[in-house]
Amino acid sequence: MTNIAAGVEGSNPLLNIGIFALFVIITLVIVFRASRNTKTASDYYAAGRAFTGPQNGIAISGDYLSAASFLGIAGAIAINGYDGFLYSIGFLVAWLVALLLVAELLRNTGKFTMGDVLAFRMKQRPVRAAAATSTLIVSFFYLLAQMAGAGGLVALLLGVEGSGAQALVIAVVGIIMIAYVLIGGMKGTTWVQIIKAALLIVGALVITLWVLGKYGFNFSQLLQAAVDKAGKAGQTLLGPGKQYGATGTSKLDFLSLGIALVLGTAGLPHVLMRFYTVPTARDARRSVVWAIVLIGVFYLFTLVLGYGAGALVGPDTIKKAPGGVNSAAPLLALELGGPVLLGLISAVAFATILAVVAGLTITASASFAHDVYANVVKRGKTSPDSEVKVARITAVVIGALAIGGGILANGQNVAFLVALAFAVAASANLPTILYSLFWKRFNTQGALWSIYGGLAITIVLIIFSPAVSGKSTSMIKTADFAWFPLSNPGIVSIPAAFILGWLGTVLSKEHDEKKYAEMEVRSLTGAGAEKAVVH
Repeated sequence: MTNIAAGVEGSNPLLNIGIFALFVIITLVIVFRASRNTKTASDYYAAGRAFTGPQNGIAISGDYLSAASFLGIAGAIAINGYDGFLYSIGFLVAWLVALLLVAELLRNTGKFTMGDVLAFRMKQRPVRAAAATSTLIVSFFYLLAQMAGAGGLVALLLGVEGSGAQALVIAVVGIIMIAYVLIGGMKGTTWVQIIKAALLIVGALVITLWVLGKYGFNFSQLLQAAVDKAGKAGQTLLGPGKQYGATGTSKLDFLSLGIALVLGTAGLPHVLMRFYTVPTARDARRSVVWAIVLIGVFYLFTLVLGYGAGALVGPDTIKKAPGGVNSAAPLLALELGGPVLLGLISAVAFATILAVVAGLTITASASFAHDVYANVVKRGKTSPDSEVKVARITAVVIGALAIGGGILANGQNVAFLVALAFAVAASANLPTILYSLFWKRFNTQGALWSIYGGLAITIVLIIFSPAVSGKSTSMIKTADFAWFPLSNPGIVSIPAAFILGWLGTVLSKEHDEKKYAEMEVRSLTGAGAEKAVVH
């Protein structure tokens, strides 16, 4: 940690470590205090349904505004301009799907997990196993992005250039995240997310106003400065096509990315689980409205953060810095306010990563313990205490896997990695959720074909895509086994999952009209939503 790497001269590693440590200590104290009231399975999984709509809305925005939003999108806009901002548009528009189609209905129908909803009118064991498998895989992809962001961020701040040292940093992040989940459960994690969301939005506001102030609060002047700094390619920052317009394939890739982003949010398990932390369906709706407002405001800030980094730091400097594209926002903070602002903003980014990985980990561990252990292995005959114990053990295992995966994915653009998680969520989860809520004929075989088929198609296409091999920007740069031309498989995998769900249903004679009628009443009215969903 002695060499300050190129592009971060002026950074103060000791100051940065001090600010990091202060944040971790404060949040751990909060988590400890919250853990005093975590006594039951409902407390651990759903925070005892004790949060109000506004509180949960802030927590949802904290869960959603991940390293991809802060580090990845700012970097994407700084390097690719207009095309980078399309990530922000996709992530925001996605919330309308979640608000209009799933938030209230899901809150009314389920108890703790997505598996509760999907298994309500179907065969419990196979559907819960499928839902848990999907949840674990989506969470793992999302965790990869956050851990990669952590490695890049701390590499930038501490001048850590060696892969071994960066791997150690990722391991430390993982260990702290596991501590949050083990100690505080959903209640502690939610408070961390609320604090982190407030810090992130205030920090982004301060930098946005600072950047605009440098250009007389004239956004056109800021855009012109970014164009001038980029040199010959500068004009391409202002229109579409710099990243996704060179060829027909790249345009198709952009369409695929857009579909995955817009449809993916409504299938993200860690977002869906947040709807269970409020006492009523009305609060679930209010949560989403609050989240949309906060997330929308933040994504407007990313436009100024990205072009500001392009104008004041420059694309070449950003690309050469440790952490690459993900370093745009911290480097902008360093340019504006020196080491102190860099330390503060980086601590916010660090908080962002910790809060999101904690939320993902508790979701994945809850799904395994509640769906697989309690309802598949034990057939519903288990105590809440043993279920929570299994959830905590699972959290440790998932944390270890996330650390390993994060080390492998270190250096990738985190916004791009999150887009892959969205593709898996939109393919494996969303068709089954929508069919379950709205299609009377839907049955167990349709659910299994949709989940497993969507998962298999998406993962196979990702493995054999340019995202993994065949390009200088791929995860495995030394190999080329890519035969699928698109980096994001959404345009193929999402329709395929819908078709598989329909085909599996019509080829099966299973049909429980009474159970659908009960589910429809419950989803629309909330009647019986507080009761356990066990057949």
